[in-house]
Amino acid sequence: MSAWVLPDHIADVLPSEARHIEELRRSLLDTARSHGYELVMPPLLEHIESLLTGTGESLDLHTFKLVDQLSGRTLGLRADSTPQVARIDAHLLNRQGVARLCYCGPVVHTRSERPSASREPLQFGAEIYGHAGLEADLEALELAQACLRSAGLRELQVDLADVRIIDAVLDPLGLPAATVARLHAALTAKDVAELRLLSRSLPVAAQRDLAALATLFGDASVLAEARRVLTPSPALHAALDELKWLADHVQGMSVSFDLSDLRGYAYYTGVRFAVFARDARGPAADIARGGRYDEVGAVFGRKRPAVGFSLDLRELVACVAPRPLVAAIRAPWGMDASLRQAIAALRTQGHTVVCVLPGHEHEVDEFLCDRELVSDTSRPGGWTVRPL
Repeated sequence: MSAWVLPDHIADVLPSEARHIEELRRSLLDTARSHGYELVMPPLLEHIESLLTGTGESLDLHTFKLVDQLSGRTLGLRADSTPQVARIDAHLLNRQGVARLCYCGPVVHTRSERPSASREPLQFGAEIYGHAGLEADLEALELAQACLRSAGLRELQVDLADVRIIDAVLDPLGLPAATVARLHAALTAKDVAELRLLSRSLPVAAQRDLAALATLFGDASVLAEARRVLTPSPALHAALDELKWLADHVQGMSVSFDLSDLRGYAYYTGVRFAVFARDARGPAADIARGGRYDEVGAVFGRKRPAVGFSLDLRELVACVAPRPLVAAIRAPWGMDASLRQAIAALRTQGHTVVCVLPGHEHEVDEFLCDRELVSDTSRPGGWTVRPL
């Protein structure tokens, strides 16, 4: 095998795409900061207990594991940053009130989530700790929208769900965890035949509810239909009420519902959302996911209300057109003091100045230089910028 061949679903990022990704990263972090979110930088490597406890099987299967040669303990390469940010909120910040935190960094997956997806996503996310009310859920949704609009996306749709709706159906049954996991997978896939097979030994009401859940997706009429066909319970009605409140208050995005959507990691405890964006290539893609996960900090000794979202910058960059490249100034290479001072002054003013090394005057101009620095003895300093 050639030394330059990379593992499957791992790729280098070349200059033009790297520039686009970095511009988006700065835009998203600036947007989060404008909403009051503080940047944190958790480590790529942690003890496996910190990364996985309470997060479910899916995250475990996504996580690379290795042995620490210093301590002999098992470490993991993070596959998701939310448990790490929960640890930071619980033990390092230890604030009593609201904490708004954001992050942006690589995560590593043992397997790709989609056929064309990278196993090294660049994950951006924002999270609110310390507020149990729906105001925090709405703020997370609005920040996700603001971030995607700052990236240049305009036609956005949010799909709402709530894990408590499915819990209201399954929790009273006391089913084994493996059976619940299979039912969750069938619901997410809308696999009615598999649901019938898995639920045939369950009470008739549960069979009816599970079959109905697989059909409860669409516009706002879904909520009324859910109240009509699902077995009533306080938990069900509370979840439906909260979904309606959020839908009524979301602005600037079309709203739909998918009450059996359980994609993503298992730490969600309430409202879940997926934001879809339509790009020039055709069908809509879910570009950001989030929701409420009030239990995620319990393993760290502080069970704080929490809600947030995340997205992959590598996927986002494929959905938006690159921003125009800011043209640069071409300058000759030389040791003349006045030339070097003129170049330094231009760079201090914020210009990109590319010095052409001797013998390379006719190579490709990667920075699209539209001006050049030329000798001009009639001006102070002896150099001037003119259009090419």
